[in-house]
Amino acid sequence: MGEVSQKDFSPFGDESHGRNSQNQELPRVFVDLGMDSTRNVSRVLTTNWDDMSSLEGKVIALTGAASGIGLVTAKLLSSRGAKLSIADINEKQLEAVAKDIQASGGQVIFTSVDVRKPSQVKAYIEKTVQHFGKLDGAANLAGVIGPTACTTDLRNQSDEEWDFVIDVNARGVFNCLRAELAVMSSGASIVNAASVCGLVGQATNAIYCASKHAVAGLIRATAKEEGKNNIRINGVAPGFIDTPMVDEVEAAKKVVKADTSMQAINRKGKPIEIAAIVAFLLSDESTFVTGAIWTADGGWTC
Repeated sequence: MGEVSQKDFSPFGDESHGRNSQNQELPRVFVDLGMDSTRNVSRVLTTNWDDMSSLEGKVIALTGAASGIGLVTAKLLSSRGAKLSIADINEKQLEAVAKDIQASGGQVIFTSVDVRKPSQVKAYIEKTVQHFGKLDGAANLAGVIGPTACTTDLRNQSDEEWDFVIDVNARGVFNCLRAELAVMSSGASIVNAASVCGLVGQATNAIYCASKHAVAGLIRATAKEEGKNNIRINGVAPGFIDTPMVDEVEAAKKVVKADTSMQAINRKGKPIEIAAIVAFLLSDESTFVTGAIWTADGGWTC
């Protein structure tokens, strides 16, 4: 075999083309930190990685912010410097979340939005851009589970439940994506609420599974479409997380806690464990990640 040179291991291809040809394709943060070349190993080892995980100055729209994963995500993003435009159908709880963020020094505006209504979603995103001047990212986390979820076979579920769950979970993401992409530019990132139920089937949960499989399809298709615009679209797929939604399932099944015995980690996840993934996918740490659905299910599907 011939000799192997260091350049053969370059993650950015043949460095003989020089830094100029590659820098145009790299996120600005990598170039600024000197990580556009494998020759800068010492720079990589001494880099303050907080510069990449920071969301300082980024304007992020977030739906489903009044409770559960959305609430915790909003507070985490704000703590990392993001300027937030939060939305939910529950205006009273949403306002309380906004006040908490403001009390901690965060910049936030809030809007009552029904994600099923395209006109409301469009107005919300336009309000965000009008207030902050841009939109760098979005976390589309609004979602519902139907009243018979985890208790009733499909043959006994209603048209009304189908319409409700599909409209919020699938149409809601569609409405948000369409409005957000219309105002975003190169470098933007969108994270959508998928679910482990959008990757596998679950008995007595057909409608919810269908809605989340639809979200997975939207994520993958729009990621393909928007790659040329350098806009990334990903999803996070939680399993059982300790949220009001899971509380509803437990109440419907008349059990003290959801059965997590099928998981490698036999417990419910915490909202912060999902929020951290959302923050990563919105940050410059994940600039080569798109079309991905990040599973966080305690090993349910492993």
